[in-house]
Amino acid sequence: MCAKKVTQKPGDVPTTGHSWDGIEEYDNPMPRWWVWVFYATIVWGIGYSIAYPAWPLISGATPGVLGASTRADVAAEIKRFDDANSAIKQALVDADLTTVSANPELMSFAQNAGAAVFRTNCSTCHGSGAAGVAAGGYPNLLDDDWLWGGDIESIHTTITHGIRNTTHPEARYSEMPKFGVDGLLEPQQISEVVEYVLQISGQEHDATLAAAGQTVYLDNCSACHGEAGEGDINQGAPNLSDAIWLYGGSRDDVTYTVVNARFGVMPGWNDKLTEDEIRAVALYVHSRGGGQ
Repeated sequence: MCAKKVTQKPGDVPTTGHSWDGIEEYDNPMPRWWVWVFYATIVWGIGYSIAYPAWPLISGATPGVLGASTRADVAAEIKRFDDANSAIKQALVDADLTTVSANPELMSFAQNAGAAVFRTNCSTCHGSGAAGVAAGGYPNLLDDDWLWGGDIESIHTTITHGIRNTTHPEARYSEMPKFGVDGLLEPQQISEVVEYVLQISGQEHDATLAAAGQTVYLDNCSACHGEAGEGDINQGAPNLSDAIWLYGGSRDDVTYTVVNARFGVMPGWNDKLTEDEIRAVALYVHSRGGGQ
């Protein structure tokens, strides 16, 4: 059945010419206020593009005739706060780190500033709560087991220069031999010394192998880890007689360590952080409960 065609009468609003099932669309003009608002937004957009940074270029953007810069605004705001804190920052730099805790105002500033520095720069490896990530060899900063010493001065030195990096001449450095990879020990000797390490750390072990492993340990490991496995902070050699393990203390983990060795690296921060920031984060870490 054909749709009935609607006849336009004089004075009727014209249609767009579209028809669907006899339904036609009126071609009403846009409200004048809407049209003028639309034109105003075009004018405003052109004016904004001229006045403010707007159009991207190869190495920047059009600067705008007003010279406005949100980056400059942020930089000025940061400088304002830096200037406001300059006196207490200098006091932190000049202070003896071991006595800062006796100054409540300075310690409070260091705690807050150090927490901000830690969250920004350190939490990626050590975790937001500073508990570390054992699977990745990132140490827990909340316990009292410190490879390179946990007193405030030692922590400050470690943060400043880092561990085993190639960019800081004063970085803490030590390297464990790869007893298996380099053929320094036979597979049987490795099995024996692993059982001995499990024994001195209070874990289940093969007593027969451990007895033989004591000799292997004293000949090859005690120079760094100590005769009783107590470790040596001067060499960054971990304590093997406790239950705290940076890379895991299971039989498989210890075997992997003896065969392949471990070589954790930490960057030095004195070329990325200011001295007051390094001191603040050192005090923050030291106060978390694990500092010696």
